[in-house]
Amino acid sequence: MSQTPDSVVRTYIEQHRTAFLDDLVEWLRIPSVSAQPDHAPDVRRSADWLATKLKETGFTTTEVWQTDGAPAVFAEWPSDDPDAPTVLVYGHHDVQPAAREDGWDSDPFEPVVRGNRLHARGAADDKGQVFFHTLGVRAHLAATGRTTPAVHLKLLIEGEEESGSPHFRALIESHADRLAADAVIVSDTGMWSEDTPTVCTGMRGLAECEIRLSGPDQDIHSGSFGGAVPNPAAAAARLVAALHDEHARVAVPGFYDGIVELTQRERELFAELPFDERQWLRTAKSHATHGEEGYSTLERIWARPTAEVNGIGGGYQGPGSKTIIPSTAMVKLSFRLVAGQDPDHVEKAVRAWVDEHMPDGIRHETVFGAATRPCLTPLDHPALQSVARAMGRAFGRAVRFTREGGSGPAADLQEVLGAPVLFLGISVPSDGWHAPNEKVELDLLLKGVETSAYLWGDLAEHWRDAP
Repeated sequence: MSQTPDSVVRTYIEQHRTAFLDDLVEWLRIPSVSAQPDHAPDVRRSADWLATKLKETGFTTTEVWQTDGAPAVFAEWPSDDPDAPTVLVYGHHDVQPAAREDGWDSDPFEPVVRGNRLHARGAADDKGQVFFHTLGVRAHLAATGRTTPAVHLKLLIEGEEESGSPHFRALIESHADRLAADAVIVSDTGMWSEDTPTVCTGMRGLAECEIRLSGPDQDIHSGSFGGAVPNPAAAAARLVAALHDEHARVAVPGFYDGIVELTQRERELFAELPFDERQWLRTAKSHATHGEEGYSTLERIWARPTAEVNGIGGGYQGPGSKTIIPSTAMVKLSFRLVAGQDPDHVEKAVRAWVDEHMPDGIRHETVFGAATRPCLTPLDHPALQSVARAMGRAFGRAVRFTREGGSGPAADLQEVLGAPVLFLGISVPSDGWHAPNEKVELDLLLKGVETSAYLWGDLAEHWRDAP
């Protein structure tokens, strides 16, 4: 009896499981901590190791791209079908700092398997999720009888993601022609849970600023001058109080301009997820939920823009009292942005709002940092549906949809390359990204391999359905 394509994929994965994990363990032993200068040679060694392994996998082009910081790895494997879509996979090979004394049960760079879990720094974030594509593409070839992938396959594996990707946009802008793609797959994310496979459809953007307020040229006596000159700390407090209205909406005029509203279908899909708000509050170390009226907690953190006060200060902070009018105060704000919002427009709106709320006699400066744009792929996009179908085949169950409340470099890829961004990750919340004893569930890691094996053929078949 002949095997089905799915059974060929699973058999191939099982036959090559041991070698795959041995290779991953070897890579995890390299302490590629981009945030620590002493590990710069290790980050380079990690890039070289991956480039060599991708060459062994079958990629016809493998290159290490140097940046002004840590190196990235580029690989390419063209399809023999000239009309096939081009897909770029993004991930990163650098990892967070880790040391045994941080609370690890074993050396974080000496991988260990306990039960069905592989523990090491980078096991889930992100070496494991990058590496499953190597066995996935080989399983794809074995099941289809092809000698090249069904898509023109490219990889870009960054070396500075855990340091904030300071040189990433410049890297992709300078290599935009080499990176050109019809779709981008980001494998640096996760699923809802082991029992609920999910595909993320977007991430929020981010803009942040510090507002510096100055009043008197020095701290002055509140008895001699209080009530007669403006107080910058009081102005800062009034500014923060004006940030939201009584419905917890951001009160900056123009802030909501252009946003892509949640569809009713998306709200229904979010509501279907097995969300335990009490457990979520325990995780958040909070005693109550709060936010914009008319939206659920998941809708607020995934699909609505926000403004948060990250810090506020000014005046005397020591024990006891010191009756002064302080000379300076400051407020730090961050704004999470959703699809349709333009960070430049938001910056201009916030600056105008700050100017409007400053009383006479208070000098101020509003300083914005670099912004990250939001990204969103519509639920009906054919490439997104391909990811969902491939994951559904691997897991044998319905795949649900989520978004990410945080921000990342995916938006740069979408903006510079002009391609939709899809998220394919198999990590679960218990994997402990950035924490001691980070791990990856081996069964889920192999489901990632299987999903990757199915994805390329599905994308090639259905890409022509794209509008």
